Amino acid sequence: MSAVRTVLAIDGGNSKTDVALVAEDGSVLARGRGGGFQPQSAGVRAAVDEVTRALGAAISGAPPYADHVAAYLAGADLPVEEDALRDEMLRRGLAPRVVVGNDTFALLRAGASGDWGVAVACGAGINAVGVSPSGNVARFPSLGRITGDWGGGIGLGEEALWHAVRAEDGRGPATVLAEAVRLWFGARSVADVAIALHFGDLPQSRLNELARPLLAAARDGDKVALALVERQAEEVVVLAEVAMRRLDLLGTPTEVVLGGGVLTARDPLLNGLVDSGLAQRAPNAKAVIADVPPIAGAALLGLDQLGAPQEAKDRLRAALSG
Repeated sequence: MSAVRTVLAIDGGNSKTDVALVAEDGSVLARGRGGGFQPQSAGVRAAVDEVTRALGAAISGAPPYADHVAAYLAGADLPVEEDALRDEMLRRGLAPRVVVGNDTFALLRAGASGDWGVAVACGAGINAVGVSPSGNVARFPSLGRITGDWGGGIGLGEEALWHAVRAEDGRGPATVLAEAVRLWFGARSVADVAIALHFGDLPQSRLNELARPLLAAARDGDKVALALVERQAEEVVVLAEVAMRRLDLLGTPTEVVLGGGVLTARDPLLNGLVDSGLAQRAPNAKAVIADVPPIAGAALLGLDQLGAPQEAKDRLRAALSG
Protein backbone atom coordinates (compact mmCIF):
# COMPACT_ATOMS: atom_id res chain seq x y z
CA MET A 1 0.00 0.00 0.00
CA SER A 2 1.19 3.52 -0.83
CA ALA A 3 1.28 6.57 1.42
CA VAL A 4 -1.95 7.72 -0.25
CA ARG A 5 -4.87 5.95 1.40
CA THR A 6 -7.00 3.81 -0.88
CA VAL A 7 -10.43 2.20 -0.94
CA LEU A 8 -11.28 -1.10 -2.56
CA ALA A 9 -14.94 -0.68 -3.55
CA ILE A 10 -16.96 -3.82 -4.29
CA ASP A 11 -20.42 -3.98 -5.84
CA GLY A 12 -21.63 -7.58 -5.74
CA GLY A 13 -24.76 -8.21 -7.80
CA ASN A 14 -26.60 -11.36 -8.80
CA SER A 15 -25.21 -11.25 -12.34
CA LYS A 16 -21.78 -9.62 -11.89
CA THR A 17 -19.22 -8.44 -9.35
CA ASP A 18 -17.56 -5.06 -9.93
CA VAL A 19 -14.47 -3.83 -8.12
CA ALA A 20 -12.71 -0.46 -8.19
CA LEU A 21 -9.52 0.64 -6.48
CA VAL A 22 -9.89 4.31 -5.60
CA ALA A 23 -7.43 6.79 -4.10
CA GLU A 24 -8.46 9.13 -1.30
CA ASP A 25 -8.41 12.04 -3.77
CA GLY A 26 -11.11 10.34 -5.86
CA SER A 27 -8.84 9.03 -8.61
CA VAL A 28 -9.82 5.61 -9.98
CA LEU A 29 -6.67 3.47 -10.03
CA ALA A 30 -8.11 0.21 -11.37
CA ARG A 31 -11.41 -1.50 -12.22
CA GLY A 32 -12.37 -5.13 -12.72
CA ARG A 33 -15.38 -7.39 -13.13
CA GLY A 34 -16.18 -10.96 -12.08
CA GLY A 35 -19.20 -13.25 -12.20
CA GLY A 36 -22.35 -13.14 -10.12
CA PHE A 37 -22.15 -12.67 -6.35
CA GLN A 38 -24.47 -15.33 -4.89
CA PRO A 39 -23.53 -16.29 -1.31
CA GLN A 40 -26.93 -17.88 -0.54
CA SER A 41 -26.63 -20.46 -3.31
CA ALA A 42 -22.87 -20.73 -3.83
CA GLY A 43 -21.68 -20.11 -0.25
CA VAL A 44 -19.65 -17.29 1.26
CA ARG A 45 -16.25 -18.54 0.10
CA ALA A 46 -17.37 -19.09 -3.48
CA ALA A 47 -18.99 -15.65 -3.54
CA VAL A 48 -15.81 -13.97 -2.31
CA ASP A 49 -13.90 -15.99 -4.92
CA GLU A 50 -15.66 -13.84 -7.52
CA VAL A 51 -14.23 -10.76 -5.82
CA THR A 52 -10.71 -12.16 -6.02
CA ARG A 53 -11.23 -13.11 -9.67
CA ALA A 54 -12.31 -9.57 -10.45
CA LEU A 55 -9.31 -8.26 -8.52
CA GLY A 56 -6.94 -10.54 -10.41
CA ALA A 57 -8.07 -8.99 -13.67
CA ALA A 58 -7.54 -5.46 -12.36
CA ILE A 59 -4.80 -5.35 -9.73
CA SER A 60 -1.40 -7.01 -9.67
CA GLY A 61 0.37 -8.14 -6.54
CA ALA A 62 -0.71 -9.78 -3.31
CA PRO A 63 -3.09 -8.54 -0.61
CA PRO A 64 -3.68 -6.26 1.15
CA TYR A 65 -4.94 -4.37 -1.90
CA ALA A 66 -6.11 -1.23 -0.09
CA ASP A 67 -6.36 0.48 3.27
CA HIS A 68 -10.13 -0.01 3.40
CA VAL A 69 -12.75 -2.23 1.75
CA ALA A 70 -16.23 -0.85 1.11
CA ALA A 71 -18.28 -3.87 -0.02
CA TYR A 72 -21.97 -3.52 -0.83
CA LEU A 73 -23.39 -6.84 -1.82
CA ALA A 74 -26.45 -8.76 -2.93
CA GLY A 75 -27.05 -11.49 -0.38
CA ALA A 76 -25.90 -9.35 2.54
CA ASP A 77 -29.48 -9.05 3.77
CA LEU A 78 -29.08 -9.91 7.47
CA PRO A 79 -26.43 -8.88 10.03
CA VAL A 80 -25.20 -12.48 10.31
CA GLU A 81 -24.64 -12.54 6.53
CA GLU A 82 -22.78 -9.23 6.60
CA ASP A 83 -20.57 -10.56 9.42
CA ALA A 84 -19.75 -13.77 7.54
CA LEU A 85 -18.78 -11.91 4.38
CA ARG A 86 -16.71 -9.35 6.27
CA ASP A 87 -14.90 -12.09 8.20
CA GLU A 88 -14.07 -13.94 4.96
CA MET A 89 -12.65 -10.78 3.37
CA LEU A 90 -10.60 -10.05 6.47
CA ARG A 91 -9.37 -13.65 6.52
CA ARG A 92 -8.12 -13.25 2.97
CA GLY A 93 -6.39 -10.01 3.89
CA LEU A 94 -8.04 -7.82 1.25
CA ALA A 95 -7.52 -4.81 3.55
CA PRO A 96 -7.03 -4.19 7.27
CA ARG A 97 -10.49 -2.57 7.49
CA VAL A 98 -13.63 -3.98 5.87
CA VAL A 99 -17.17 -2.61 5.87
CA VAL A 100 -19.91 -4.81 4.38
CA GLY A 101 -23.47 -3.77 3.66
CA ASN A 102 -26.36 -4.56 1.37
CA ASP A 103 -26.10 -3.35 -2.21
CA THR A 104 -29.13 -1.06 -1.78
CA PHE A 105 -26.93 1.27 0.30
CA ALA A 106 -24.59 1.66 -2.69
CA LEU A 107 -27.55 2.36 -4.97
CA LEU A 108 -28.77 5.06 -2.59
CA ARG A 109 -25.35 6.71 -2.36
CA ALA A 110 -24.89 6.53 -6.13
CA GLY A 111 -28.22 8.12 -7.00
CA ALA A 112 -29.02 10.57 -4.20
CA SER A 113 -27.67 14.10 -4.18
CA GLY A 114 -26.67 13.66 -0.53
CA ASP A 115 -26.06 10.86 1.92
CA TRP A 116 -29.69 10.13 2.82
CA GLY A 117 -32.96 9.22 1.13
CA VAL A 118 -34.66 6.02 -0.02
CA ALA A 119 -33.53 3.51 -2.63
CA VAL A 120 -35.60 0.78 -4.27
CA ALA A 121 -33.73 -1.84 -6.29
CA CYS A 122 -35.74 -3.89 -8.76
CA GLY A 123 -33.30 -6.08 -10.65
CA ALA A 124 -33.31 -9.86 -10.48
CA GLY A 125 -35.02 -9.42 -7.09
CA ILE A 126 -36.48 -6.49 -5.21
CA ASN A 127 -35.32 -4.67 -2.09
CA ALA A 128 -35.27 -1.22 -0.53
CA VAL A 129 -33.48 0.82 2.10
CA GLY A 130 -34.03 4.20 3.68
CA VAL A 131 -31.59 6.45 5.53
CA SER A 132 -32.77 9.55 7.38
CA PRO A 133 -30.79 12.82 7.64
CA SER A 134 -29.89 11.81 11.21
CA GLY A 135 -28.57 8.42 10.05
CA ASN A 136 -31.46 6.18 11.12
CA VAL A 137 -32.00 3.23 8.77
CA ALA A 138 -35.10 1.38 7.54
CA ARG A 139 -34.47 -2.02 5.93
CA PHE A 140 -36.33 -5.13 4.80
CA PRO A 141 -35.16 -8.78 5.11
CA SER A 142 -35.56 -9.29 1.34
CA LEU A 143 -35.44 -13.09 1.42
CA GLY A 144 -38.12 -13.57 -1.23
CA ARG A 145 -41.73 -14.59 -0.80
CA ILE A 146 -41.06 -15.92 2.70
CA THR A 147 -40.47 -12.33 3.82
CA GLY A 148 -43.29 -10.79 1.80
CA ASP A 149 -41.38 -9.79 -1.34
CA TRP A 150 -42.93 -9.85 -4.80
CA GLY A 151 -41.47 -9.15 -8.21
CA GLY A 152 -38.08 -8.24 -9.55
CA GLY A 153 -36.97 -9.68 -12.88
CA ILE A 154 -37.04 -13.32 -11.81
CA GLY A 155 -40.34 -12.90 -9.98
CA LEU A 156 -41.90 -11.25 -13.03
CA GLY A 157 -40.51 -14.03 -15.21
CA GLU A 158 -42.06 -16.68 -12.97
CA GLU A 159 -45.41 -14.92 -13.12
CA ALA A 160 -45.21 -14.54 -16.90
CA LEU A 161 -44.43 -18.23 -17.28
CA TRP A 162 -47.23 -19.25 -14.88
CA HIS A 163 -49.82 -17.32 -16.86
CA ALA A 164 -48.39 -18.50 -20.18
CA VAL A 165 -48.62 -22.16 -19.18
CA ARG A 166 -52.21 -21.76 -18.03
CA ALA A 167 -53.19 -19.89 -21.18
CA GLU A 168 -51.66 -22.65 -23.30
CA ASP A 169 -53.35 -25.58 -21.56
CA GLY A 170 -56.70 -23.86 -20.99
CA ARG A 171 -56.63 -23.34 -17.22
CA GLY A 172 -56.24 -19.57 -17.52
CA PRO A 173 -57.32 -16.66 -19.70
CA ALA A 174 -55.78 -16.07 -23.10
CA THR A 175 -52.69 -13.86 -23.07
CA VAL A 176 -50.01 -12.99 -25.60
CA LEU A 177 -47.51 -14.04 -22.94
CA ALA A 178 -47.88 -17.65 -24.15
CA GLU A 179 -46.53 -16.75 -27.59
CA ALA A 180 -44.00 -14.33 -26.10
CA VAL A 181 -42.49 -17.01 -23.85
CA ARG A 182 -42.30 -19.56 -26.69
CA LEU A 183 -40.66 -17.08 -29.03
CA TRP A 184 -38.23 -15.73 -26.43
CA PHE A 185 -36.77 -19.17 -25.76
CA GLY A 186 -37.29 -20.59 -29.24
CA ALA A 187 -39.46 -23.42 -27.86
CA ARG A 188 -42.29 -25.37 -29.48
CA SER A 189 -44.51 -24.81 -26.46
CA VAL A 190 -44.60 -23.07 -23.11
CA ALA A 191 -44.71 -26.51 -21.48
CA ASP A 192 -41.34 -27.28 -23.11
CA VAL A 193 -39.89 -24.18 -21.45
CA ALA A 194 -41.17 -25.31 -18.06
CA ILE A 195 -39.77 -28.82 -18.57
CA ALA A 196 -36.37 -27.39 -19.58
CA LEU A 197 -36.35 -25.38 -16.35
CA HIS A 198 -37.36 -28.46 -14.36
CA PHE A 199 -34.45 -30.53 -15.67
CA GLY A 200 -31.92 -27.71 -15.50
CA ASP A 201 -31.45 -27.47 -19.26
CA LEU A 202 -32.59 -23.86 -18.93
CA PRO A 203 -31.11 -21.99 -15.93
CA GLN A 204 -33.65 -20.46 -13.55
CA SER A 205 -31.74 -17.19 -13.83
CA ARG A 206 -32.93 -16.81 -17.42
CA LEU A 207 -36.46 -16.16 -16.18
CA ASN A 208 -35.14 -12.65 -15.52
CA GLU A 209 -35.15 -12.12 -19.30
CA LEU A 210 -38.92 -12.45 -19.51
CA ALA A 211 -39.39 -9.04 -17.87
CA ARG A 212 -38.64 -7.48 -21.26
CA PRO A 213 -41.39 -9.20 -23.33
CA LEU A 214 -43.76 -8.89 -20.35
CA LEU A 215 -43.34 -5.12 -20.30
CA ALA A 216 -43.81 -4.98 -24.07
CA ALA A 217 -47.02 -7.02 -23.82
CA ALA A 218 -48.33 -4.69 -21.11
CA ARG A 219 -47.61 -1.62 -23.23
CA ASP A 220 -49.55 -3.25 -26.08
CA GLY A 221 -52.57 -3.65 -23.80
CA ASP A 222 -52.50 -7.35 -22.81
CA LYS A 223 -54.65 -7.48 -19.68
CA VAL A 224 -52.68 -10.22 -17.92
CA ALA A 225 -49.34 -8.53 -18.55
CA LEU A 226 -50.72 -5.13 -17.59
CA ALA A 227 -51.96 -6.47 -14.24
CA LEU A 228 -48.49 -7.81 -13.47
CA VAL A 229 -46.80 -4.51 -14.34
CA GLU A 230 -49.32 -2.61 -12.22
CA ARG A 231 -48.57 -4.90 -9.29
CA GLN A 232 -44.81 -4.43 -9.78
CA ALA A 233 -45.25 -0.67 -9.69
CA GLU A 234 -47.34 -1.01 -6.53
CA GLU A 235 -44.59 -3.05 -4.86
CA VAL A 236 -41.98 -0.41 -5.70
CA VAL A 237 -44.19 2.37 -4.38
CA VAL A 238 -45.13 0.59 -1.16
CA LEU A 239 -41.48 -0.19 -0.35
CA ALA A 240 -40.59 3.49 -0.74
CA GLU A 241 -43.65 4.66 1.19
CA VAL A 242 -43.07 2.29 4.12
CA ALA A 243 -39.37 3.18 4.33
CA MET A 244 -40.27 6.88 4.41
CA ARG A 245 -42.97 6.30 7.04
CA ARG A 246 -40.60 4.35 9.29
CA LEU A 247 -38.13 7.22 9.13
CA ASP A 248 -40.80 9.93 9.54
CA LEU A 249 -39.94 11.33 6.10
CA LEU A 250 -43.39 11.39 4.48
CA GLY A 251 -43.64 15.10 5.23
CA THR A 252 -40.10 15.84 4.04
CA PRO A 253 -38.94 16.27 0.42
CA THR A 254 -37.06 13.00 -0.12
CA GLU A 255 -35.26 11.48 -3.09
CA VAL A 256 -36.32 7.94 -3.97
CA VAL A 257 -33.53 6.40 -6.02
CA LEU A 258 -34.71 3.72 -8.45
CA GLY A 259 -32.21 1.07 -9.51
CA GLY A 260 -31.85 -2.44 -10.87
CA GLY A 261 -32.33 -3.46 -14.48
CA VAL A 262 -36.14 -3.52 -14.40
CA LEU A 263 -36.34 0.13 -13.35
CA THR A 264 -33.24 1.55 -15.06
CA ALA A 265 -34.62 0.28 -18.39
CA ARG A 266 -36.94 3.31 -18.02
CA ASP A 267 -39.99 1.51 -19.35
CA PRO A 268 -42.53 4.31 -19.83
CA LEU A 269 -45.44 2.29 -18.50
CA LEU A 270 -43.79 0.85 -15.40
CA ASN A 271 -41.87 3.96 -14.46
CA GLY A 272 -44.89 6.14 -15.17
CA LEU A 273 -46.98 4.02 -12.82
CA VAL A 274 -44.28 4.32 -10.15
CA ASP A 275 -44.22 8.10 -10.56
CA SER A 276 -48.00 8.40 -10.28
CA GLY A 277 -48.10 6.03 -7.32
CA LEU A 278 -45.49 8.03 -5.45
CA ALA A 279 -47.35 11.25 -6.22
CA GLN A 280 -50.47 9.82 -4.57
CA ARG A 281 -48.93 7.96 -1.64
CA ALA A 282 -45.77 9.95 -0.89
CA PRO A 283 -46.23 13.37 -2.52
CA ASN A 284 -42.98 14.73 -1.07
CA ALA A 285 -40.96 11.98 -2.76
CA LYS A 286 -38.92 12.68 -5.88
CA ALA A 287 -38.08 9.67 -8.03
CA VAL A 288 -34.48 9.63 -9.29
CA ILE A 289 -32.81 7.08 -11.54
CA ALA A 290 -29.12 6.81 -10.72
CA ASP A 291 -26.88 8.20 -13.47
CA VAL A 292 -23.80 6.38 -12.19
CA PRO A 293 -23.37 2.62 -11.58
CA PRO A 294 -23.67 1.09 -8.09
CA ILE A 295 -19.87 0.62 -7.91
CA ALA A 296 -19.69 4.41 -7.71
CA GLY A 297 -21.99 4.31 -4.68
CA ALA A 298 -19.78 1.73 -2.98
CA ALA A 299 -16.70 3.84 -3.70
CA LEU A 300 -18.40 7.01 -2.45
CA LEU A 301 -19.35 5.25 0.79
CA GLY A 302 -15.72 4.18 1.11
CA LEU A 303 -14.54 7.75 0.69
CA ASP A 304 -17.14 8.83 3.28
CA GLN A 305 -15.65 6.29 5.66
CA LEU A 306 -12.15 7.69 5.05
CA GLY A 307 -13.38 11.24 5.62
CA ALA A 308 -12.37 12.31 2.12
CA PRO A 309 -13.24 15.88 1.03
CA GLN A 310 -16.17 16.68 -1.26
CA GLU A 311 -13.92 17.50 -4.21
CA ALA A 312 -12.59 13.94 -4.09
CA LYS A 313 -16.14 12.57 -4.22
CA ASP A 314 -17.00 14.85 -7.13
CA ARG A 315 -13.90 13.63 -9.00
CA LEU A 316 -14.84 10.01 -8.34
CA ARG A 317 -18.44 10.50 -9.47
CA ALA A 318 -17.26 12.10 -12.71
CA ALA A 319 -14.74 9.30 -13.32
CA LEU A 320 -17.34 6.54 -12.85
CA SER A 321 -20.26 8.22 -14.58
CA GLY A 322 -19.60 6.49 -17.89
